[in-house]
Parts: sequence; structure tokens; C-alpha cells
Amino acid sequence: MNVTCIIRYQIDPFQREAFQEYADNWGRIIPRCGGHLIGYFLPHEGTNDVAWGLIAFDSLASYEAYRARLRTDPEARDNFGMAQTKRLILREERNFVQAVDRTLGVPAIVVPQA
Repeated sequence: MNVTCIIRYQIDPFQREAFQEYADNWGRIIPRCGGHLIGYFLPHEGTNDVAWGLIAFDSLASYEAYRARLRTDPEARDNFGMAQTKRLILREERNFVQAVDRTLGVPAIVVPQA
């Protein structure tokens, strides 16, 4: 995957479960529409109103094709509609990044303490 879309959500912290349902739904929809879902992330500790979604694509052109498929996917439209009706997303922003290959997925090295 050459490009990753990082979506930063400002969510209503009192609707965490509704956002989790929204994210769970994307787990079915995104792969079907052509995105490589890296994952959705809910606030755990610290700021309680910021969540993230990461989706990878081969190119910006494949991202645009994915967006076109989302617009015609009934479950995707329903998921967008649910988020709007419940007003669980207060703000959303997208950034596109490229991974530095030798830094992606590097496992931790545990050094024994003396």
C-alpha cells in the first residue's frame, strides 16, 4: 500500500458506544469497497473525544475509486446516515501519508534487566 488515509474524528464523548458501532460497521464496508482497513481506534486514556481511522490504498486514484463505490453502497450510506442522525461525529479531518518502509511493523526488542 502506497498511501494511507488517516481520519481524525472529534467525537461526542458521551456517544463512545455509538462511534464503536459506526467503526465496527466500516470493518465490513471498507474492504468490500476496496480499502485496506488498518483499523479504527477509540480514545482510551487522555483526551476522550478523539478517535482515528486508518485506511490504506495503492494510490490516490484507488482512493477516489473507493470513494465512488462508498457513495453507491447501501450499507455505507446507512452508516453515514446513522452518524449524522445521532450527531456522534463533531468534526472530521483527513490526511494522506506515506509509510517509511523500514519503520513499519518493526517488533519491540525486549532487553533483559540486569
